[in-house]
Amino acid sequence: MYYILTMTILKNKDDLFKNISYLKGVGPKLSKYLKNKRIEKINDLLWHFPYSSTDRSKMSTLDKLEVGKIQTIKVKVLKYNFPRVRNLPNKVICEDEFGKIDIVFFNSREGYVRAILPINKWVLISGKINFYKSKYQITNPSYITSLDKIGYVKKNIPKYSLTEGLNEKSYRKIIEKVINNLPNLDEWHDKEIMKKFGFSSWNESILKIHNFDNDDAINNKYVRRIALDEILSNLIVLSKNRKKFKESKKKNKVFKNSLSKKILKNLSFKLTQNQEEIINEINVDLRSDKKMFRILQGDVGSGKTIVSFMTSANVLETGYQSALMAPTAILAKQHYNLSKKIFDGTKIKIKLLTGKTEPKLRKKIFEDLKSGEIDFLIGTHALFQKKIEFKKLGFIIIDEQHKFGVKQRMSFAEKGGKNCDVLLMSATPIPRTMMLTIYGDMDVSRLTEKPKNRLPILTYSKPEKKIEELIKIIKKNLAQNNQVFWVCPLINQSQFLDYSSVNKRYDWLKKKFPNEISILHGELKQNEKDLVLEKFLRKKTKILVSTTVIEVGVDFPDANLIIIENANKFGLAQLHQLRGRVGRGHKQGKCILLFKDNLSKNSIQRIKILKKSSDGFFIAEEDMKMRGFGDIIGYQQSGEKFFKVADPINHKDLFIYAENYLKKIENENLDKFDFLVKLHDRAEIIYSKND
Repeated sequence: MYYILTMTILKNKDDLFKNISYLKGVGPKLSKYLKNKRIEKINDLLWHFPYSSTDRSKMSTLDKLEVGKIQTIKVKVLKYNFPRVRNLPNKVICEDEFGKIDIVFFNSREGYVRAILPINKWVLISGKINFYKSKYQITNPSYITSLDKIGYVKKNIPKYSLTEGLNEKSYRKIIEKVINNLPNLDEWHDKEIMKKFGFSSWNESILKIHNFDNDDAINNKYVRRIALDEILSNLIVLSKNRKKFKESKKKNKVFKNSLSKKILKNLSFKLTQNQEEIINEINVDLRSDKKMFRILQGDVGSGKTIVSFMTSANVLETGYQSALMAPTAILAKQHYNLSKKIFDGTKIKIKLLTGKTEPKLRKKIFEDLKSGEIDFLIGTHALFQKKIEFKKLGFIIIDEQHKFGVKQRMSFAEKGGKNCDVLLMSATPIPRTMMLTIYGDMDVSRLTEKPKNRLPILTYSKPEKKIEELIKIIKKNLAQNNQVFWVCPLINQSQFLDYSSVNKRYDWLKKKFPNEISILHGELKQNEKDLVLEKFLRKKTKILVSTTVIEVGVDFPDANLIIIENANKFGLAQLHQLRGRVGRGHKQGKCILLFKDNLSKNSIQRIKILKKSSDGFFIAEEDMKMRGFGDIIGYQQSGEKFFKVADPINHKDLFIYAENYLKKIENENLDKFDFLVKLHDRAEIIYSKND
């Protein structure tokens, strides 16, 4: 399907933020297809970079054709073959001095074919080479032109990652019209910066990136220019947030740790030194007259939740209320059940509020919060409904904060009022090179020490051909009253990807364990997901076949075996997160990485790193080094998508420069960067793909 696009010229820079339908020729149907690629504004087109290119300028003779490759040939039109039977393709036989080739057209009129391929004329044809019935052929060529119009066959044709309903030719028409009609923007970089790095203007840089050149794409000056823009825009947003919080004054909270000491005595385990240090850090913030805005990073199983409860106890001691928000109902319920145990024997009143809370109970919770009858409220997004009023909210805890962008976390922080401190928690290890640009608006605490009673997870690797051996291992675990995760990369089987699917593996395992198995994936509705997880948590099912939706969040204390199929297709950090789903109780956790034969050196290295280390932060660093930027400009890796262009490994010097540069200018008027910040909209970029 082809689209004719007549471009409305972008009159000024603000036109970049208009809806994609502003472009003439982009109607509702095409807008829908573009939306599937998260392209809704004209500006979004600019950041959807090509991932590769095709060089059509090199000529091939018919004796040097390569099947499956896009090639350009110079041939003479020899004869036509126009069948009189409907639905059969039109065919044109062409030749050069070395042989013949069939040019095949589906859904084309005879008159059109004759016009573009006149008998006895030499032409240039560019397309993918196929071999059918002992003959070379090109089906529906991308380019056909006369010899005098050789310039029409472009040297580098950019290739974009597209979705169903979009074809390369129609998409390129859209993007080319946009990048060739960009408004002239005032330069926001100083002349010294431009000279230091040899940068071109913003317009030229965007244009050059989309006219893709394979030559060191990640480190060419045009990519580096846009990368610095992106890094700087991020740091500016975070700097403004940081200033805002530093200027916020609050009443300091006065407490003697009496409630937290009481809780500590009743714990069945001892806090790690690392936990005690971070509790002290948070207590200093709580006692301060400046509003706390802190991120607590902790590897899987490091004990973040108990830290949040201990510090929350100190806030509750002062007469303020606390609230803990989790991204899912089942995780919120788990936090609630744990809090009841932790605060057992105290007078603290704790309630749970989720989307499933009965209307009558919900109304009662609203009333009790407003009157101060509830001390500690735990729940999902429902905590911040407009109807909810706290009497005296003094502490907000947000779990799994990587699910929320900059705008969201700012909103949560502001809703608590001027005397409310904010603690965000994340189990996603972030490489140190990225810390500043992700959490630059917050103080950062890191939990790196695991509880002493937590046994390290044993990690094994096994070839897929030995998959039947796993049945014995599963049976042994079930006999020991353990539960099992089996993770696959796809929901349904793909004809294009040689990956295992959840549905296929579930059917296979169900025959062997008919009454003990359940299935979980992203296509299920949220209430269906919650039901599956609830049954697994209550041990009504023993085996859970799932996609990566189990990657973070809920603790399953009896899950002690995880099998990850096609393990070589996952990133290191993601494998580590998945591995952390087991061994959360007192038993030994085991992880089996299932892989196909003929692994690449890179895959072998990833498996070796995972088997020798359980340090999530070290693994995250190694993961970034190995995967780098993904496939050139088109960001293809799984896991967290923090930047669209900038790469912390290849652009490390730009990260350092941007940090130092901002320190020099952050007390100046930064208005000249307003449009830059709007262009990159950092709140949308700092976003997890694994929702």
